[in-house]
Amino acid sequence: MGSTSPALPDTAQRTGTDRRTAVVAALMLAMALAALDSTIVSTAVPQIVGDLGGFSVFSWLFSGYLLAVTVTLPVYGKLSDTFGRKPVLIAGAAVFLLGSLLCALAWNMGALIAFRIVQGLGGGALQGTVQTLAADLYPLRERPKIQAKLSTVWAVSAVAGPGLGGVLAAYADWRWIFLINLPIGAVALWLIVRHLHEPQRAPGPDGASTRARIDWAGALAVFACGGVLLTALVQGGVAWPWLSRPSIALFGAGLALAAVVVLVERRAAEPIIPGWVWRRRTIAAVNLALGALGLLMVAPTVFLPTYAQSVLGLAPVAAGFVLSVWTLSWPVSAAFSQHVYRRIGFRNTAMLGIGAASLILLAFPFLPYPGAAWQPTLLMLLLGAALGLFQLPLIVGVQSTVGWSERGTTTASVLFCRQTGQTVGAAVFGAVANGVLAARLGGASDLDSVTRALDSGGTAPEATRRAIADAVHAVYFGAAGAAALAFLVLLLLAPRRFPVLKEDAAGEQPGTKGA
Repeated sequence: MGSTSPALPDTAQRTGTDRRTAVVAALMLAMALAALDSTIVSTAVPQIVGDLGGFSVFSWLFSGYLLAVTVTLPVYGKLSDTFGRKPVLIAGAAVFLLGSLLCALAWNMGALIAFRIVQGLGGGALQGTVQTLAADLYPLRERPKIQAKLSTVWAVSAVAGPGLGGVLAAYADWRWIFLINLPIGAVALWLIVRHLHEPQRAPGPDGASTRARIDWAGALAVFACGGVLLTALVQGGVAWPWLSRPSIALFGAGLALAAVVVLVERRAAEPIIPGWVWRRRTIAAVNLALGALGLLMVAPTVFLPTYAQSVLGLAPVAAGFVLSVWTLSWPVSAAFSQHVYRRIGFRNTAMLGIGAASLILLAFPFLPYPGAAWQPTLLMLLLGAALGLFQLPLIVGVQSTVGWSERGTTTASVLFCRQTGQTVGAAVFGAVANGVLAARLGGASDLDSVTRALDSGGTAPEATRRAIADAVHAVYFGAAGAAALAFLVLLLLAPRRFPVLKEDAAGEQPGTKGA
């Protein structure tokens, strides 16, 4: 009997490791679902429109999902800090799977758009809670490993989504794009329910076991304000001109709702967006810097494929490869970043990455015309490495400056700013590209109409190719400016050393240390 007792701690440790491995697998599956559904529908649009109709509103298949994900991130972040990560993740996954099933059963375009919004309501919980749980499961020294894994899953899923959607639409049925989520999500749910066991923790930073109060008024105000403003950004310049009555009305209503949010949140005992998110220098700086990241990412993800096909003359598959190479260097650089920030700190590592990214983005407009495919491919490889060095240290660093009871809100605010940056970037850079294209070609030419003409079998004349090149170059200049803005934010606003909480094997301890 005495000979077996020493093995008990080892057995318990192995059991804990196995549980954590199973939970990490569930988180990666959940992240894959959220990432795939942002892009998988794109290549199946012709089949969906051919079956359901509604060509004039099909863009809301993407906009509706994006809006629902973005505006729910702060709400889920606060709920996970109040009730724990597990119930929020289970509820979000269940809503996402319900939305997926309803999308597969949609009978017209209106129903499909409504069900995509339901999907997005669950997708917001998946994105925010997965990132928060990754920080809960791993101490500071090990967080780069799990974050690099999640970055890999996100990047690969986002790039593979259009191809997978096209294959399912061509060889099966577009409804399988949504049905395929059900078995994957069921496995993730089963792993979470069975293996995720959160310790009992006090809901507040003071350790008091008071009854949790939910700021439903604040949640509704945040949802309404975000939905109206993001709708104005997504639809402005597309469904109506920027200075038209609908656009002005939406922006006016959004600003009025923003004032309502401020008033409601100031009076709330447990606000959805607490004021400390913006009063703390570290969190505010990271929010702004990652908002700029979302802005600059629009340049390659939205405009590079068009450039590769229209200017370089590449086939769609080859054009996709030019974009996808940054999914190779990004996670590798992110995993390597821990060796850098342990020497020079989180802020300086991120500044090194975004400084390099600004130079790489600035180099793109100076590529020779029309150039060879390896040139933008090399730049994308370098850009992925630079952004991996920028994003992961900021996420790991800011999560390490707060305790468990504030980590969900902090993570959600970071992701919300990045998502909002992407939405703003799509609107702003879309307007820039269309303005340059119209100036070069005359009339009401825009990038979407030119791209559709080329996709229908047309060959771009030389003037059109040069106009597209100029439009994309202007976008990359703007992206380089966004990267420079992120650099300045970190330089002027972020503290030189992040106030990282000390940790032991059991979790957080009082006190801080710089990093």
